[in-house]
Amino acid sequence: MAFGWIDEQADARRRAGLLRTLLPRPARTRLLDLAGNDYLGLARHPEVVEGAAAAARTWGAGATGSRLVTGTTELHSTLERELADFCGAEAALVFSSGYAANLAAVTALAPHGSLIVSDAGNHASLIDGCRLARGTVQVIGHGDTEGARKALGTHDGPAVLVCDTVFSVDGDLAPLAGYAAACREHGAGLIVDDAHGLGVVGAGGRGAAHAAGLVGADDVVVTATLSKSLGSQGGVVLGPARVVHHLVNAARTFVFDTGLAPAAAGAALAALRLLRREPWRADRVREVAAQLHARLTAAGLDSVRPQAAVVSVRAPSARAAVDWAAACRRAGLAVGCFRPPSVPDGVSRLRVTARADLTPAQIDHAVRVIGDTRP
Repeated sequence: MAFGWIDEQADARRRAGLLRTLLPRPARTRLLDLAGNDYLGLARHPEVVEGAAAAARTWGAGATGSRLVTGTTELHSTLERELADFCGAEAALVFSSGYAANLAAVTALAPHGSLIVSDAGNHASLIDGCRLARGTVQVIGHGDTEGARKALGTHDGPAVLVCDTVFSVDGDLAPLAGYAAACREHGAGLIVDDAHGLGVVGAGGRGAAHAAGLVGADDVVVTATLSKSLGSQGGVVLGPARVVHHLVNAARTFVFDTGLAPAAAGAALAALRLLRREPWRADRVREVAAQLHARLTAAGLDSVRPQAAVVSVRAPSARAAVDWAAACRRAGLAVGCFRPPSVPDGVSRLRVTARADLTPAQIDHAVRVIGDTRP
């Protein structure tokens, strides 16, 4: 029977507690959402929603084509200019998703004969970019700067190192200074995904790459998503203008993909402008993350100290993590549940998202529910 193997895999996932299902959420719910990535609480902010609505009224519901045909509006160009200015980059290029931005950056900047050094903790989008690129991939240990240096030293041709700035599982920061130094010792480029850093880390939320002094360098390319701190959708590549021009001509997920919908571009631009006016939001989300970690740890839970907005709480097994997240949901709290293969170390955990707009009462509720429902 065609696709008969699918049923066997589904059974195996079910037995291992790894079966995933869709849970459509209503427009309004009593659940406290600490599962999504709306770090700054902007997805429903009136200015951001109006930015989306105004863009749709002006430009229509869709981009109507790829960016090189009809999918680039004046709104897209404005968003790119303001993103580049905010982050300190020479140029920016907006994509339909953060995933597409990462695929573009890695595949277009790692030609045949190049070496790609990849951190073992990287997000799936970077990993898939490595798989699709024509270079040779060498995976190093998570945060292993010496491993990066050794790997780069084995290759004489073009090379890049790719990594997240803030890793999505435990919320830890990459050793960006060490990685950048290793790259510069060997004339390699550095591609960093600042999806979880933009809006959270650094002065005014300008990102982990900006905080590390890397943005604006001619050997560093930064990618990010517009779907987390900016509460919208889409992705961006930030870097030297010549790199952006190269991506316009060579990145398949830019050339052949329909452009980002105007509503998403309008929402992201409104959120970016709001963040400029209210830089306290970045400080507040880090403060909330620290509070959640301190209180969960005080309650005897195994929580990893956050360096951005992600708070990780380890579970004894994949099945226990699923049951724990379900129990939290029944008690009015939505949390993430990370299990293999989403976790590179094989350790399942709850993933709790700090938000800048959480009240003290909501923090109390979250800590109490997670503690009361522990396996």
